[in-house]
Amino acid sequence: MTVAAEMDRKLRAALQPTALEVHNESDQHSVPRGSETHFRVVVVSEVFAGKPLVARHKLVYEVLAAELSSGVHALTITSRTPEEWAASPASLVSPPCLGGSKAG
Repeated sequence: MTVAAEMDRKLRAALQPTALEVHNESDQHSVPRGSETHFRVVVVSEVFAGKPLVARHKLVYEVLAAELSSGVHALTITSRTPEEWAASPASLVSPPCLGGSKAG
């Protein structure tokens, strides 16, 4: 199973999202081809209701603790309730890579 697929499985099981996207953005960074090190996730879940942004991200980090400690180098998170997502369905954009061979 790919890292992206495992992240998807874990987030679905733990947060029961109404919408979930897991994007492997490793190809935009200075890593070997086929790497799974840089991700962007969009999670829409009722679990986030009443929680501040830091608490929401902490939940995502806890769910993905194994991946974050074993190879996932970067994680961009958009965490919304279904109502927030309906009002503003835009997700965060990961910053451009400035390291390694892609430095300008």
